[in-house]
Amino acid sequence: MRLAGARRLERSRFCPCCFGFDENFKFSAFVGLGGNIGNSARRFDRFIRALSNDRRFHIVECSPILINAAFGYEAQADFSNAVINLQTSLGSNVLLKILQHYERKFKRVRSFKNAPRTLDLDILYFSGLSRKSERLRIPHKGAGERLSVIVPMGLMRG
Repeated sequence: MRLAGARRLERSRFCPCCFGFDENFKFSAFVGLGGNIGNSARRFDRFIRALSNDRRFHIVECSPILINAAFGYEAQADFSNAVINLQTSLGSNVLLKILQHYERKFKRVRSFKNAPRTLDLDILYFSGLSRKSERLRIPHKGAGERLSVIVPMGLMRG
C-alpha cells in the first residue's frame, strides 16, 4: 500500500523504543516531533535523551521516524516526523511551555507559517482531554488526519 507523501521509515537510536508505563505520573500525552533542517534523527535522539533526563517526564514509547513530503509551504525539504508517548504530572499548559523551551533550545526559529524548522513539538493528545484556547488546542488540529501523525502512531505498540 502506498501513502501519498510518505517517502520511507527510518530508525535511530531512540526511534523506535519502548520503556513501559510508570504509575507515578498523573497524565499521558502524545507529542509529535517534526523537523526538516539538518539531521532530524540525531536531533530527535538528543531531545528524547534530554526529556528522559528530566524528572518531570517518563517516556513510554517512541515511534519510528516517517520521512514525508512537506505540506502547507511545499517549497522546502521533506520532513522527518515521529511521535512520543510520555507521562507527566504537569498540566497541558505547563507542558506546552516546556516544549516551547525545548524548541528554542534546539534553535527553532518561527520566521513564517509552515517555515522549515529544526524541531517542531506539538501536543497531539493529552489524557483524553479536549481543550481549545488561543495558545493550545487539544487534540491538535488535524492530528487524526495527518499522515505525519497517523503513520508513526500506528506503528507504536501501545
